Amino acid sequence: MHAEMEFSGQVSGHDELPVVVLMGPTASGKTELAIKLQQHLPLDIISVDSVMVYRGMDIGSAKPDADTLLRAPHRLIDIRDPVEVYSAAEFCADARREIQAVHAAGRIPLLTGGTMLYFRALLYGLSELPTADAATRKKLEVEAQEIGWAGMHQRLSEVDPRAAQRIHPNDSQRIQRALEVYELTGLPLSSLQQQDRDRLVLPHPVIKLAVAPAQRSVLHQRIDVRFRQMMEQGWVAEVEALMARGDLDPGMPSIRAVGYRQVWELLSGRIDYTNTVEKGIIATRQLAKRQFTWMRSETGLHCFDSLTPDLDNKVLDLLDSVIGKQ
Repeated sequence: MHAEMEFSGQVSGHDELPVVVLMGPTASGKTELAIKLQQHLPLDIISVDSVMVYRGMDIGSAKPDADTLLRAPHRLIDIRDPVEVYSAAEFCADARREIQAVHAAGRIPLLTGGTMLYFRALLYGLSELPTADAATRKKLEVEAQEIGWAGMHQRLSEVDPRAAQRIHPNDSQRIQRALEVYELTGLPLSSLQQQDRDRLVLPHPVIKLAVAPAQRSVLHQRIDVRFRQMMEQGWVAEVEALMARGDLDPGMPSIRAVGYRQVWELLSGRIDYTNTVEKGIIATRQLAKRQFTWMRSETGLHCFDSLTPDLDNKVLDLLDSVIGKQ
């Protein structure tokens, strides 16, 4: 049994208290592990999820239920309305404020989630990228009408193969942005994002953890089961309520989220239930693949198989040894 750690007051400043990050692909068991860790260590959970920030988007984001949140509160959940845009820069500002509050209470922030862009922005800073240019975007939209977004993705693979590998051929928004950056700077988006990649900008010791099934087929099965369970739990009704508001549309970041996009298509009459499930599972697997790509580029990551017997105790042993040295 791991007794809860206490800080004796010998720590001279909050900068010396660590920050723990727990990342992993969707459906890998991050939330369950985070809650178990919090039961044994003085950890406060901060969500790193671009969908859980939205109120009313609960089932499809796998947001912890009300009872779980009472036992293990999560910061940065339900902080935006789905009509609002929430950027990586806003997340960084919010996360830094929450980290400071947790440290001020003498506790340790545990940042967990699967939005890898948020992790990268918080840990390494935001890249110096050009702002959106209306003329360039219009030019790219005209080209996309001529050759399709698959053709635009092929063009991206020629000028920025790393970005093309990370961006799905159907993700028109990210394809457009990557090509826009290249048009404006003459440099690949991936190279600009790589700058200062190895220099942490957080003024705290960072312990980086990752959890995922060792076998990709196991993760695919978990994704399949969870997606179908969420549909049975009322996901369609949840999206129906969002649609009934009248102020949301499928072009908004909240509704473009994996799964929500497919259920919106179902309610719009464009696909049937079976196709919704099939397309949603495929899109979720593609998301997991992108998350693995981000994780492979991360250094100093302590990786655990999510199916390891006694997983929580193995992670606790690591944290006990590392935090005890802080």
